[in-house]
Amino acid sequence: MKRRIFFGALAVIALTGSLTVAAAQTSLTQTEASHFAKLALKCVQKEYPNKLDHTINDGDDVRSPRAMHPAFYGCFDWHSTVHGHWMLVHLLKMFPDMPEARDIRRAMGANLSEKNIAAEVAYLKQANRASFERTYGWAWLLKLAEELHGWNDPEGSKWSRNLQPLADGFVEKYVAFLPKQNYPIRTGVHPNTAFGLAFALDYARAVGDKKLEALIVERGRTYYGHDVNYPASWEPGGEDFFSPALMEADLMRRVMSKSEFAAWFHRFLPGINRNQPKELLQPAVVTDRTDPKLVHLDGLNLSRAWCMRSIAAALPANDPARKILARSAVAHANAALPFISSGNYEGEHWLASFAVFMLTTPPP
Repeated sequence: MKRRIFFGALAVIALTGSLTVAAAQTSLTQTEASHFAKLALKCVQKEYPNKLDHTINDGDDVRSPRAMHPAFYGCFDWHSTVHGHWMLVHLLKMFPDMPEARDIRRAMGANLSEKNIAAEVAYLKQANRASFERTYGWAWLLKLAEELHGWNDPEGSKWSRNLQPLADGFVEKYVAFLPKQNYPIRTGVHPNTAFGLAFALDYARAVGDKKLEALIVERGRTYYGHDVNYPASWEPGGEDFFSPALMEADLMRRVMSKSEFAAWFHRFLPGINRNQPKELLQPAVVTDRTDPKLVHLDGLNLSRAWCMRSIAAALPANDPARKILARSAVAHANAALPFISSGNYEGEHWLASFAVFMLTTPPP
């Protein structure tokens, strides 16, 4: 069976384990979209098992996931159900007549009601919630809000209005927190600062929030603008789903002009034109997809692929790094895509969102 893997200008056909470059493609098929949608539909209203990010303030604060988060209680944890919602909306916009459209609309209507979002906002304002989902969940919530923003669809417009107070709440958190964060978090998991800034910057530009945009641009330059000779050979960590190096570069190509970014990038990763470091350019190996941390490495391969694709597109046309990054992106995608539907909830509750983002988000 053929599997199409899309990278803007390249479409790669994976056939019985081999790779060939095919004609230009820009999106996945409706059949493939349906496959991914079914994975999210299975879990956006599945309450258990559930891993909470919850500080218990008193005896009355011991509640079920759905009682605390009536909008985002599924998919094992809060942030995964948020990006599951993003994926469903994204696919519905791409394929409004897909067979799962009615089920998607039913789930969105039930979860993204005004009452449910008001409860999420109320939770966010309670004591000891300052670091709730910071900043991974913040970023995906704004990505969902960005996806809904300006959608010419009656139900989509309603969901967008309902969600806006929660998006505003997370914008307030960014604006309050970032000036106090002197040092970026350079991890390959949820708190990664560069990822949190990148998606928030996308949102700020989409909705015209100049204050948030200016703050993120300043923070990005302050945190990362002087980085050189990044030790990317230390990657990956054993539970990474982000590459700290590539996520940083993917942020900086948003922050800088193309000429400034190209110069910065080659100071930051000076060995790329020599296919170094190999640890960054070769896909990570997953040994056990039933382990909730080891399966993170499938996500790493997908997020590396989307970063490499976007970074390559931001470099000059004659830059040798473009071809190296594009080739590596293909290898990373091919290493993960066959395992999105592994039959194991440890990966199935979240990996499809990473796959869809990688496959369908156009390079800059």
